[in-house]
Amino acid sequence: MVTLAPERPGALDTVRALRAQGVVAAAGHSNATYAEAVQAIDLGVSAATHLFNAERAIHQREPGLALALLQSDQVVVELIADGVHVHPALLRTAMQQAAGRFALVTDAMAATGAADGEYQLGPLRVQVRDGLATVAGRGTIAGSTLTLDRAVRYAVREVGLPLEEALAAATAVPAGLLGRDDLGRLAPGCRADVVALDDDLRVCAVWRRGERCEGER
Repeated sequence: MVTLAPERPGALDTVRALRAQGVVAAAGHSNATYAEAVQAIDLGVSAATHLFNAERAIHQREPGLALALLQSDQVVVELIADGVHVHPALLRTAMQQAAGRFALVTDAMAATGAADGEYQLGPLRVQVRDGLATVAGRGTIAGSTLTLDRAVRYAVREVGLPLEEALAAATAVPAGLLGRDDLGRLAPGCRADVVALDDDLRVCAVWRRGERCEGER
């Protein structure tokens, strides 16, 4: 999968080339107008990279990229459910609009699962305080320290998403976007990658290719 900004020179030709090679073309990190976004979707954009973040905000006279992606039945919409990147009310609205075609993602960076402190994200110096990653000296969000199990819990508990939909958004939907029939579901011939959650929706065991991972309870 390749993320691009539809308004950039050569972007539409790139969408065509990616689709011709079987690569998923995603739109994101973009200032595209609604019309530019619709044109890119018509040419084969089929995913929205962390919707609402690093893109033009919705405006009543220029709805921009986000609304075009939400409205298209051919687009799988990525959402970061952590209570920081997107307000729960907006998450709820997006999940309703894109029912069955949204994927929970983390946008996680190097500090995930580690202590607060200073980290590097490409050329950027990032400070992590109380789990929130921001560009040093700017305060701009720089990725996240979210894990997917936490995203599932947040979607269910704070957004009010049914558990079955949250689990599909973390498994079957993203696997389907990438054309991976062997992932995201439990069926004969699949990889048997399994994450077991307890009643509190916390990870209690992990299996990879049917083998339980060491160190898990």
